[in-house]
Amino acid sequence: ALEEARHARRVAAARPGRVCAAGHHELASHVLLLPFVPDDVRRAFTARLLDPLRDYDRRHRAELIETLEAFLDCDGSWTRCAARLHLHVNTLRYRVGRIEQLTGRDLSRLEDKLDFFLALRMS
Repeated sequence: ALEEARHARRVAAARPGRVCAAGHHELASHVLLLPFVPDDVRRAFTARLLDPLRDYDRRHRAELIETLEAFLDCDGSWTRCAARLHLHVNTLRYRVGRIEQLTGRDLSRLEDKLDFFLALRMS
């Protein structure tokens, strides 16, 4: 219990603002781990995964970051994600393909989805 309380304090202390709290649900999830990742590791990790997408978005206004966030929020459901973004499913497939091409990742793989999820959370 004492160790859990220490972790809760660290999680809450890592948040912006004057008064923060951390609940029990955060102590058994990635939320507990992220505040303890050193800043330079966070920056390198997120840059490697997200900078190619940000650069492409900047040049082409392709909204790949927004697409990636929605795709992950929809648990990889093509239909729900396309509806959420108001896109035809083929347009969504094109964008996801472009994300995969630019990053060398495969969004059908759990490990790659997890890496993107964490990179978005840390950025």
